[in-house]
Amino acid sequence: MEDSPDPPFEEVYKSLFDSATAAPELSAVEECELPMIDLEELNLGDISRRACKQKIARASREWGFFQVINHGISREVLEKMREEQVKLFAKPFSDKAACKDSNFSAGSYRWGTPTATCLKQLSWSEAFHVSLSDVLGSHDINNNLRSIMEQFAGMVSKLCEKLVEILGEELGQKWEEKCVASTCYLRLNRYPACPIFPEMFGIMPHTDSDFITVLHQDNVGGLQLVKDGSWFSVKPNHQALVINIGDLFQAWSNNVYKSVEHRVVANPQKERFSTAYFFCPSYDTVIASGVEPCVYRSFTFGEYRKQVQEDVKIFGHKIGLPRFLLQTH
Repeated sequence: MEDSPDPPFEEVYKSLFDSATAAPELSAVEECELPMIDLEELNLGDISRRACKQKIARASREWGFFQVINHGISREVLEKMREEQVKLFAKPFSDKAACKDSNFSAGSYRWGTPTATCLKQLSWSEAFHVSLSDVLGSHDINNNLRSIMEQFAGMVSKLCEKLVEILGEELGQKWEEKCVASTCYLRLNRYPACPIFPEMFGIMPHTDSDFITVLHQDNVGGLQLVKDGSWFSVKPNHQALVINIGDLFQAWSNNVYKSVEHRVVANPQKERFSTAYFFCPSYDTVIASGVEPCVYRSFTFGEYRKQVQEDVKIFGHKIGLPRFLLQTH
């Protein structure tokens, strides 16, 4: 029998499905359209450029998410990236788990939630987590996947730099640190169809532990986010890239820009693909707001990352920025 591309969720997590305790309660949520920003406006003169920057900052304050068009990443690159990603995930699960691919180092493939003790902690998804330094470290120009990952990451990194610069300007500050290849990474995601259970997380609710994230997704849908205390489903737009603020940017902006909780809900009939780029500084970069009174104490990215990993190991979930709040009297 040919090896299936799907991870063995039902076999490995059989006890969770048998007990079906503490399953996610995913009531129907309202669909929303994220703020849409046309980055071409940055090239149309002072008035349009000023208005575009203000829209970017407003969306980052009020939503923590927005979408962009005319973003500088060609349709050809995006379509090729998706095509190669689909080929990659179509490989047998055993090959993916063993990382039998020259593009990826051992440990780059992840699936499910190894620490899950109930269904609401289980992510019905698989992913390749690839450091940008690994993407740029190969010169095998005949490798289609490696080549398109390099093109995609290079273009998206420039987009991140532009957005971070604009958002810093709107705060009256300048982000001096450069994000580096050793800590920035691509995450290639596949969310298999989940027909056996009506309500399942493709990925658990979380915030991103980076500075800013760029997401390219297909039209299947499933991305949801919190706005004003309620969950909303994001309407997919194949022409746009989704941008969201990460924890580091929220701390650096002193809570002006919001790193909001989001999740993916599995689809019972269709698989979903997405590619996320996480824009991160070096581990020794100090995250400190220049605004007083500061909400958070200063910390390094390395310190933050270590704390998140420890909390996930102990509690099964991330605690994040509340760990670094300054004590108030």
